[in-house]
Amino acid sequence: MTRQSAIASSALPISIRDLLSIAIEQLVKNSDSAELDAEVLLCHCLNKNRSFLRAWPEHQPSPAQIAQFQMLIEQRWQGKPIAYLTGQREFWSRNFKVSPDVLIPRPDTELLIELSLALLPADRPCKTIDLGTGSGIIAITLAAERPLADIVASDLSAAALAIARYNAERLDAGNVRFIQSHWFDRIDETGFDLVLSNPPYIANDDPHLQEGDVRFEPDSALISAENGLQDIRLIAEQARRHLKDGGQLLIEHGYNQQTDVQAIFTALNYRQFTTHADLSGNPRVTSGIWNPI
Repeated sequence: MTRQSAIASSALPISIRDLLSIAIEQLVKNSDSAELDAEVLLCHCLNKNRSFLRAWPEHQPSPAQIAQFQMLIEQRWQGKPIAYLTGQREFWSRNFKVSPDVLIPRPDTELLIELSLALLPADRPCKTIDLGTGSGIIAITLAAERPLADIVASDLSAAALAIARYNAERLDAGNVRFIQSHWFDRIDETGFDLVLSNPPYIANDDPHLQEGDVRFEPDSALISAENGLQDIRLIAEQARRHLKDGGQLLIEHGYNQQTDVQAIFTALNYRQFTTHADLSGNPRVTSGIWNPI
């Protein structure tokens, strides 16, 4: 009998310290962050922060809390992402609701926020669109940081838009409008100062799709044809009809796609394009100005 099943069948009370010890032992072979995973999941079950675990190691959770924790630990052992187990993930110092209908927010995408904030004025109205918004992290963050901006957020997935709308309401982002659309297919507006997107950019035969969290994330938000470039090409092509002259396009892409994305921008007559590195030093976002001659 495993230690976990022995605990589950025991009538004796069990403390926070014991629960964490058992969970870490179970997760250590499948996770390189076993201790953190166990603490985050236990905090979720107890509705407490991690400082509570340190201050009250002898506290005995209720049987219902223990049962929930054991269920989540088992799912984590199977590889399910922490964000999907807790239903939330922090991005740009805000907590966002997430589910398997949307990508899990990642630190790399904060580069899109940094570049966008440098382009969007803080003291006057401007207009931008976030294509493939998912949980809404980009559009909502920009709306909070630029309250004078008019921001459109689109996604083909109705389920994703429902989560994004929930996040916008909870975070009081009243200057975001949501539209269900595959890129610009259902969007007639023009004159955008900024078009930005974190689109699918992984090739369907990429071995990374069988590793880590991406195994559980929606394929539609990850995989693109033409070696991961089809959606990037479509966005860059369509954006020209919606950007104002001098407007900017920002697209997140794979670490090894810099040359291909720059070639797409060149073929479509974007000017002054630049590729920007993420926190790890990898080429991650390419920007370009739409200024047709």
